[in-house]
Amino acid sequence: MHIPYEYLGKIFIYLVLFVLAGTGIALLIGAYSVKKRRIIFPEFVLFTLYLFYSPAKWICKAFRIRETLVDDILIDVRNAVAYDDFRHVKDKKILLLPQCLRHPNCKARCDPIHGYECKRCGLCDISRISEAADRCNFQVFVIPGGSFVKKIFNEYKPEACLGVACYNELSENMQAVSFIPVQGVLLLRDGCFNTEANVEEIIQKMEMCNV
Repeated sequence: MHIPYEYLGKIFIYLVLFVLAGTGIALLIGAYSVKKRRIIFPEFVLFTLYLFYSPAKWICKAFRIRETLVDDILIDVRNAVAYDDFRHVKDKKILLLPQCLRHPNCKARCDPIHGYECKRCGLCDISRISEAADRCNFQVFVIPGGSFVKKIFNEYKPEACLGVACYNELSENMQAVSFIPVQGVLLLRDGCFNTEANVEEIIQKMEMCNV
């Protein structure tokens, strides 16, 4: 049987161009939305950039644009889309914090389902965040990795989720739990150790549920 390689090659090229064009448009719309704080075509932007996440990163790299722009757009657009629903949830709200926020001398025990159980010793910001979470009716989980998210959701069955993480982990996990109202806050300084969070922004997002 004759295989039309030339024809298939043309189809492949057209598909690549279509993907790059669609992804580029989504990036432009998303960047405009973030800059102007006016979200337009949010579903198109989210669907396209999640579907073509790697090509979007490649486009940023090719044009010498910071690759974190893709995650910035995904996080900001998702925050905007879920904002109203999130602030109206009153019960079963959770806050997911990364374990890298812990102080080097942290003595907290790691539960196999709930993650690290903060002792509120005051050595790191987790203690202050946890105290604010009590006032705002949020359950705090300090997790070692993304695998704990599924365990927590299966057991606790939250109705809203606030997450704190670095760029790619935050955008990925916000998409994974987008079946409920979700908000995200980026780390000020990321890495696997001695990271820093925007405590005021985290507290502000929790408090907006009590307005």
